[in-house]
Amino acid sequence: MHFLDQAKIYLRSGAGGPGAVSFRREKYIEYGGPDGGNGGKGGDIVFVAVPGLNTLIDFRYSQHFKAKRGDHGMGKDRTGKGAPDLVIEVPVGTQVLDETREHVLADFTEVGQRVVLLEGGIGGRGNASYKTATNRAPRQHQPGMPGEEMWVWLRLKLLADVGLVGLPNAGKSTFINQVTNTKAKVGDYAFTTLVPKLGVVRHKGREFVLADIPGLIEGAADGAGIGDRFLGHIERCRVLIHLIDISGQDPAEAMQVVERELEAYGEGLADKPRLIALNKIDLADAELADGFAQELKDAGAAEVFAISGATGAGIEQLLDAVLAHLPARTSTETPGAGEEEDGEAEGEWSPI
Repeated sequence: MHFLDQAKIYLRSGAGGPGAVSFRREKYIEYGGPDGGNGGKGGDIVFVAVPGLNTLIDFRYSQHFKAKRGDHGMGKDRTGKGAPDLVIEVPVGTQVLDETREHVLADFTEVGQRVVLLEGGIGGRGNASYKTATNRAPRQHQPGMPGEEMWVWLRLKLLADVGLVGLPNAGKSTFINQVTNTKAKVGDYAFTTLVPKLGVVRHKGREFVLADIPGLIEGAADGAGIGDRFLGHIERCRVLIHLIDISGQDPAEAMQVVERELEAYGEGLADKPRLIALNKIDLADAELADGFAQELKDAGAAEVFAISGATGAGIEQLLDAVLAHLPARTSTETPGAGEEEDGEAEGEWSPI
């Protein structure tokens, strides 16, 4: 399945049905009077967040969404049938923005979240509703209110607990393949990752979602390289893992380049907790790794984790640090090896 995180679509809710002009005509009834019913309501445009979707690719092939109009009123005071709502399913994490992309109209962060974006027009009045003591045979009616229409942008921001950032070829794809079941493409050249990747990490009885985005280069916030388009996918992460290639020319400068781009992008990315990981230590000796780690600390890193995405060295300590930034274990998570449930650790017994 192709990944698509932005789409522009046209929406139009249904118009209300027109009211009817009708008069009661029955045998032996001399003065029947008006009996035209009202029109039915037009269909609403409704967005619903559903599980199992992680791309907006469906909106590349279907870009116009129009709800049906309500049925017209009929004689014998029959109200027209209302049109069904047009339900549009989107992935969790989708934002609906206006055509200028300046205002967020809806933000879907939970499965099942439902938003009526455009309301259908109400049905027009039939002539029966115009009857008065002085107007016994009205012939006026309403045509029904028109529906609403607008162009909107859909933008998908993947929901992940941890974000993976770094320069191109820092080893992010190898890392996510090591800690998850993701099969990201790995190559000895820059920008092997062209779209964000998601994977589920299972560590010590805990689970969290890890997002890998394409590598950043200097000037990405201004559109250089792939630009900052995919940084939106880590806006909602609780913590960022910043991978730095130990085989690069200047790891300290590499760290500063990415830090500057995160700050230039804004949206709170520069304020998120970050774990600095010096990657590919299998390609260098311990003395060189210690020297680079000290340079990173001198450049502002609070702690540096020396790891190897290829061999798995040091990754357990890094994942332990990640867990410290995540919420407490949920009831659906099971203790990992060497861990005990609360209560059992203290040797207390309970029949419940």
